[in-house]
Amino acid sequence: MAEQLPILYRDEHIVVIDKPAGLLVHRSEIDRHETRFAIQILRDQIGQRVWPAHRLDRGTSGVLLFGLTAEIAGQLGRQFEQGRIDKRYLAVVRGYPATTGSIDHPLTRQRDPYEFQGEASNNEAQPALTHFRTLAQIELPVAVDRYPSSRYALLEVEPVTGRRHQIRRHLKHIAHPIIGDATYGKGRHNRFFAEQFGCRRLLLACVRLGFDHPVSGLRLDMKTPVSGEFAATLARFGWPLAQ
Repeated sequence: MAEQLPILYRDEHIVVIDKPAGLLVHRSEIDRHETRFAIQILRDQIGQRVWPAHRLDRGTSGVLLFGLTAEIAGQLGRQFEQGRIDKRYLAVVRGYPATTGSIDHPLTRQRDPYEFQGEASNNEAQPALTHFRTLAQIELPVAVDRYPSSRYALLEVEPVTGRRHQIRRHLKHIAHPIIGDATYGKGRHNRFFAEQFGCRRLLLACVRLGFDHPVSGLRLDMKTPVSGEFAATLARFGWPLAQ
């Protein structure tokens, strides 16, 4: 049986799915040996072409929005560019961040290695803003790093701008990296979660996406709880699966 993706919403103009962790949105030169892509799986599943309105990192799960024409996807993409999309993520991080906070820290543009080959790229930092609030905390009596115990927190995160890897880079910037982040995180804590809890994924998920329907103009609010290893880890800590 062909692979199926969970569809949260579908009409004649758009389709919204719950993307699993570990799935690329589209083909990438970064991992040219990969054969599974959300675009391809969804196209085969519904029998028509789809165009992503935005992207989620391979390791990030959650709400992913597609247009059923390039024009519709472009209209949705402009909502992201104009800051009209309401985005909410859940993340498990190392340490105890503030109860609430904002990270206003410019980020240099990150390009894929194959982009602009032979050209001078513009690495000027771009404004980037992320809000967060702490939902839950836990202290484990295990010396994962240099302290006799280890602290972790569950955050709700709202990226106002949409820079590449923004949430991951911003949380690293405030010294609270996301668990499971092989690029910006802490290897010791990633290995601890993998070995102790069987959780080997990036603990970041888009659990809510609010946007205006590109044709009707109605405001749509798409939500999905975390699942799999993410949900099992939260349950082990007695933390909420969604807000």
